Amino acid sequence: MTPEAAAHVRLRDPLPGDLGWMVHRNAVLYAAEFGWNTDYEGLVARIVADFAEDHDPYLERVWIAELDGRPVGSVMCVRDAAPGTARLRLLLVEPEARGHGIGDLLVSACVDFAREQGYRELVLWTNDVLRAARGIYQRHGFVLTSERPHRSFGVDLVGQDWRLRLDEP
Repeated sequence: MTPEAAAHVRLRDPLPGDLGWMVHRNAVLYAAEFGWNTDYEGLVARIVADFAEDHDPYLERVWIAELDGRPVGSVMCVRDAAPGTARLRLLLVEPEARGHGIGDLLVSACVDFAREQGYRELVLWTNDVLRAARGIYQRHGFVLTSERPHRSFGVDLVGQDWRLRLDEP
């Protein structure tokens, strides 16, 4: 990220309306970019609603990225069902904000938070069509552990599980 761009990017906690913004922007962007239907919006709405209704602020967090005072990205870090494991969810960067390193900032915040909270591992699920996000995950040390074809959101996809060990140097 250029110093000029970095000066305009800020990561913050969500404000009222930001969780709804996350649902809306995920649905609109993935419909436009990949042809995903409203099934994806339903999934995102459930993930966000679960966080809003029942999260532990010491173990789970959402970051909103602002560029020039408006939201342009987001990510979540939530507890996973496996003990000692956190899950990175819903990484999103608006198309016009891409190329400023915002995705890297969001993933770094999530990784640092998970490590600080004592999680041993950070996991995520994504799809192979999300190439830019996969590049970010690889730069942060995530390792692809499995792939499975599936039909979701109205299209054929290849789902991917990624892991990052946090208790190793």
